Amino acid sequence: MVTKYPFLFTLLGLVLAIVFVWYFSDIVIYVLVSAVLSVMGHPLVNLFDKIRIRNWGFPRGLSAFLTLMVIIALFSGFIWFIVPLISDQARIISQIDTRQVVEYFQEPLDKFQKFLIRYDIIQSGETIHSSLENQLSSAISMVNFSLLFKNLINATGSFFIGIFSVLFLTFFFLKNSSMLSNFIILLVPEKYEQEIRHIFKKMNYLLSRYFLGLLGELVSMITLLTIGLTVLGIKNALIIGFIGGLMNIIPYLGPVIGAIIGTIIGMTTALSFGMYDSVVLIGFEVVAVFVVCNLIDNILLQPLIYSNVVKAHPVEIFLVIIMAGSLAGIPGMILAIPGYTVLRIIAKEFLGKMRLVRKLTEKL
Repeated sequence: MVTKYPFLFTLLGLVLAIVFVWYFSDIVIYVLVSAVLSVMGHPLVNLFDKIRIRNWGFPRGLSAFLTLMVIIALFSGFIWFIVPLISDQARIISQIDTRQVVEYFQEPLDKFQKFLIRYDIIQSGETIHSSLENQLSSAISMVNFSLLFKNLINATGSFFIGIFSVLFLTFFFLKNSSMLSNFIILLVPEKYEQEIRHIFKKMNYLLSRYFLGLLGELVSMITLLTIGLTVLGIKNALIIGFIGGLMNIIPYLGPVIGAIIGTIIGMTTALSFGMYDSVVLIGFEVVAVFVVCNLIDNILLQPLIYSNVVKAHPVEIFLVIIMAGSLAGIPGMILAIPGYTVLRIIAKEFLGKMRLVRKLTEKL
């Protein structure tokens, strides 16, 4: 029956797979996150495997466990590092005297209001003073809920279930690097087994290089931004540099978002300290630091990661990111490069005779 109607059963299997992914989307996300963590952790597992104490070596399970502990320590350190910074920034912003800010900038606001009225953007009877003060007060009130995320975590058990599931799966993926590939092989015809194994081998190699390279880029950008802002005397340079560097995980659009957030943090911090006459200058200084650091990133760091690491042309990568962004927004842009890398590997293995595929995958 299956051999008589192969296309029908293939289509049915595809539909069932899509339904499964949609219905059990949480589980699929846990598996994908665990797979990414295991890909990043495999080099460390292999390093632990090479350790020898006389004639005794680390068992694979112990190497996987130690690697998982390192991953947990890194994420715990991240939380321990970022939460106090956010709390301090929330406290600083909450100290802004909104009425005093509005009064200080009353003259430029009056000129801006006349400009808006002249071009019929607002009505002549409206004022932007009270509106601006209300917006600032509202923003500060929102900042006072800095513990909202913590309270949300404490209120829901699904978060902890997700963490446990990811850690559990990551351990076994680290212990047995072929576990996921063996499961996938069970779902495809036996004649494609060698191709699937070769695909997973190539995927592990390229994606591990990509994720480790991306991590190196984030650390480099955080360092560059923090140093540049500190040299110019910008307060809270560390949190601005951290957020700006972290936003670089979003290709092309991330630096713009990071610069906007960083400028807002820098200017609001200046307002909280009563440095009204320096607010505009500080905004320009933050933007200048972001421009210089991102030029360094675009010239030196990104070509190394987005082109050399995944073995694709920069124009090719740019088009893929833009298309993924138009389809799925920022999440699509983040997943564009690893997703495109996987598709190229699969295409080379099964469609290698096509000229277009040969051209796109010639460096793989």
